[in-house]
Amino acid sequence: MKTLEAKIRDHSAVVGVIGLGYVGLPLAVEFAEEGFKVIGFDISKEKCKLISAGKSDILDVSSERVKAQIKIKNFVATGDFTKMKQVDCVAICVPTPLSKTKDPDVTYILSAVNEAKNHLHKDMLVVLESTTYPGTTEELIRPLLEEKGFTVGTDLYLAFSPERIDPGNEKYGTKNTPRIVGGCTPKCCKMAKLFYEQVINHAEAVSSTQAAEMVKLLENTFRSVNIALVNEVALMCDRLKIDVWEIIDAASTKPFGFMPFYPGPGLGGHCIPIDPHYLAWKLKSLNYYSRFIELAGDINSHMPEYVVDRVTRALNARGAALRGAKVVVLGVAYKRDISDVRESPALDVMKLLDNQGAKISYCDPYVPVVHFDDGDKKSVKLTAGLLQSADIVVVLTDHTNFNYQWIADNSQLIFDTRNACKRVRNGKKKIIRL
Repeated sequence: MKTLEAKIRDHSAVVGVIGLGYVGLPLAVEFAEEGFKVIGFDISKEKCKLISAGKSDILDVSSERVKAQIKIKNFVATGDFTKMKQVDCVAICVPTPLSKTKDPDVTYILSAVNEAKNHLHKDMLVVLESTTYPGTTEELIRPLLEEKGFTVGTDLYLAFSPERIDPGNEKYGTKNTPRIVGGCTPKCCKMAKLFYEQVINHAEAVSSTQAAEMVKLLENTFRSVNIALVNEVALMCDRLKIDVWEIIDAASTKPFGFMPFYPGPGLGGHCIPIDPHYLAWKLKSLNYYSRFIELAGDINSHMPEYVVDRVTRALNARGAALRGAKVVVLGVAYKRDISDVRESPALDVMKLLDNQGAKISYCDPYVPVVHFDDGDKKSVKLTAGLLQSADIVVVLTDHTNFNYQWIADNSQLIFDTRNACKRVRNGKKKIIRL
């Protein structure tokens, strides 16, 4: 009988991916394209049905790629976890949200691990990719797997390898973004590294699962803190009557010791607004208060309120009130050229504007509908008439397929939170930048 190592090397290992979202689907397709048989597991019947029909709901993975692997039966999507018995290597790619009190919610991880646990067999690899706090793999997952009588490092292998997906990034995807791998034992690490090396150009081993978990949190805390810094600089520049975008561009001419970050209406996405809180929560359990993380979170979370204040001031300067004003929002995704609205600050801005009595409509070519507690709101067609009738147009996401010159030509007033209108001609009187 072949060992797991031999199966991975000759691509006869059956790969399981739990969670077929922004992380899991690209990974599943990469393994399928390398000749592995891949079983994708998801609790959403609609998602499994969509993938089984050869369609993708992830912009970074084309339907053509999915269809090709479904057709040759290298990839199947199912909600039947009994098929886990066939799997040799499983990657867990499920969401890790925060609770309302900003505590880690590992419900999805535990659910996925319990499903896998019921179908464990010897010489099997289990890898957690979901972002979480240091200690999760060793303290929560290992005991669950060993309840079945297996010994991690001998009978089966357990590791953590943080996902590094950047939705919409055309340069770096699953294959060419280096992987960090940490195992519960050296043999676990070796097996997980070998596993990822079959589809990813480079995998870097670290000393433990805790180290691998911390790497991901450092990466996103770094971004959160620096974005908070530049957001605060934007607030300072507003008080000083200085153009923050000019300051950043000028500072960026320095070839060393400076890395540009850019202000905006707040933080969005599943990682940067959430991951630092996982670290802060863990540190509180060790009686350590993470001041940088807490301060950065406070600054970034209040940016939507600042945006609404600036919109109010812009209207007041023209003798208009926010209440009853027609506001057209451009872009609601958390970043340009994607459809992801998770934690998008645009949604917070829209709620605040609505609470102030503004009449809001939005246009986003990637997001046809957004769901609010009081009902859904649909994207409207961007027309000259819509822009001309608006008291103010607010750019919250700088999608590249918006024609900003045309938008400016047809708008009375624009508040641009992304510097999207920087190349617009003759817009000084009508364009206000963050």
